[in-house]
Amino acid sequence: MWRGEGARDGHRRGADRGTILTAPAATDVRLAGLTTLRVGGPAKKLITVDTEAELVQTVRDADTNGEPVLIIGGGSNLLIDDAGFDGTVIKINTRGRDADVSSCSGTTLTLAAGEPWDDLVAETVDQGWSGLEALSGIPGLVGATPIQNVGAYGAEISQVLAGVRTYDRKLAQQKTFAMADCGFGYRWSRFKAERDRYLILTVTLQLPLADLSAPIRYAQLAGALGVVVGTRVDAHAVREAVLELRRSKGMVLDVADHDTWSAGSFFTNPIISAETAAKLPEAAPRFGQPDGSIKTSAGWLIEHAGFKKGYGDPPATLSSKHTLALTNRGSATAADLIALAREIRAGVQDRFGIELVPEPNLINCEL
Repeated sequence: MWRGEGARDGHRRGADRGTILTAPAATDVRLAGLTTLRVGGPAKKLITVDTEAELVQTVRDADTNGEPVLIIGGGSNLLIDDAGFDGTVIKINTRGRDADVSSCSGTTLTLAAGEPWDDLVAETVDQGWSGLEALSGIPGLVGATPIQNVGAYGAEISQVLAGVRTYDRKLAQQKTFAMADCGFGYRWSRFKAERDRYLILTVTLQLPLADLSAPIRYAQLAGALGVVVGTRVDAHAVREAVLELRRSKGMVLDVADHDTWSAGSFFTNPIISAETAAKLPEAAPRFGQPDGSIKTSAGWLIEHAGFKKGYGDPPATLSSKHTLALTNRGSATAADLIALAREIRAGVQDRFGIELVPEPNLINCEL
């Protein structure tokens, strides 16, 4: 499954840079089937691209023609309006994994944007390449991870990212960013700030060679493993513990479980001033940030504003397992979910004076 000198299993799969072709387009395809919320109206045009060259050419053609473009990967961070998208929707299906393994510098992985994220995590754990295990169970594709600076259980992609190669739609040329140039913050990057400019083509990660995990940074995960924060343990054990924690919160996709018909955490954890944090109840979580600001828990705020697990009228409710997930119980529309999100945001604002910010990308709809 891997291509590269020194990979433990002797394999390496290179990125497909095949001949530029015009990918076939489908029309009036309902986008609900491409999102984990299972919500979204039709696309004027849907094109699935399998190669990097095809991806760049399709985007370039749409930009040249002044056609609106929506890029979809795993669809796990999208809420698309019931009216759909009046433009070109491009579904990324590119593949490619290069591994350069060194006993001195560890493993350098270069990955196509369309590689499934959790499959990658599982394979790195099996290979003995440390650093991704706490990011297990996150849905979606590799190319989306730098955009949100994806993170969970004390780990973030920025901690192991070496570089991102992009297609700059403004200049119509490729541009590569080192980690220091990516503008990473909490669920933030320059690629999110300029989402319509940079199309991610490949992501390069740097992982140590180790069967032990990175140090455990998150108290809940440490508790599940029976260790103290800062301990390194078997990476397979960390992966299994993270998957179990995520399943208990409805955060591992399961078509039979409506608690997983969500976009994951619907709101980001607020970053607030120390003055605002001092006004919160004593029990409210507080996590100091390097700049002196305080991060608190959106889930805690939601629950203590009166919105318990399962709150709402079907088909759109909070998850019965986690207050931070808005779920589709089977036939919810974007309008149903937006109405619930507005109610929750207003309730938290009224109770605590803090405005929650949505984490998913809202396509043709807004709170």
